[in-house]
Amino acid sequence: MIFVDGVPISTDPSSQFVGTDEATTCVGLVIRNKQNGMTSVAHMDSPNIVDMGLSQMLSLVVGQNLDAYLEVHLVGGFEDVSPNYANSRTRSESGAKLEGYSYPLCAKIVESMCIRQEKFHIWTFFVLGHNTRRDSKGNAYPIFNGLAVETSTGSVTPSCFDRTSRCPDEIVRRIRVSASYEDPSWNGKLLETYDTQTDQFRIAPCHWTFHQKHMALLRQNFRDSEILLGCSTSPLAEGPDFVNNLRREDEFLIKHPDWRETFPMNQPRVFERAGDGGWKKC
Repeated sequence: MIFVDGVPISTDPSSQFVGTDEATTCVGLVIRNKQNGMTSVAHMDSPNIVDMGLSQMLSLVVGQNLDAYLEVHLVGGFEDVSPNYANSRTRSESGAKLEGYSYPLCAKIVESMCIRQEKFHIWTFFVLGHNTRRDSKGNAYPIFNGLAVETSTGSVTPSCFDRTSRCPDEIVRRIRVSASYEDPSWNGKLLETYDTQTDQFRIAPCHWTFHQKHMALLRQNFRDSEILLGCSTSPLAEGPDFVNNLRREDEFLIKHPDWRETFPMNQPRVFERAGDGGWKKC
């Protein structure tokens, strides 16, 4: 199993499974080349990264063959706006800010695929209303927030993962997701993590600022509820580990505020498979 955390991962059929989870207003996107089984999975969180993100994914799956049959699966995103607003026929300019996060992202993914030359075949579209349940008070939640794809067959299963299945360097990879917004080298891109050709995790460097440490220090005094409200796009829908994971990131940033300590000489952190089935740092 290879786990995705906001990055494009492309694997050949021998990798067996690849997946992502923790998608509330985000979307897990799978693109699989039916001819050769090459599969790319990404965890997208913003319309701003869709165009370049698709190009990153397709460069690893399609190459120059624009006629390849591409199986597509989308899972994640839900109706994170009120039903009254969603059903409204007129939307003011100020009302447009209430569209939520899921709809603009899903719309951008579909729009971008429609205008590209590749041949996409959407097999799974479990997003927005199809992926929404409501409690007795009318609060909305995603039904599924993750998926795993069996690369040899293309079969997709709703999934979530525990900490032991998230592959190496989990905390650094999590920090990259939030820190990348301040790093212009990743502007509009998905974060790169796994190298299919070498079967290595190559965690590309990301530059974070001392502002990240400052925010980490501030959050030490926050209650869990304050962290949820201040750091999540969907506080009611987050998993039970959300706050704990953020506190783990904060601990790392406080101890290692200079990104150059984590990525010496601006080089990636490389991990290869160990004999026990885990990963070891090269």
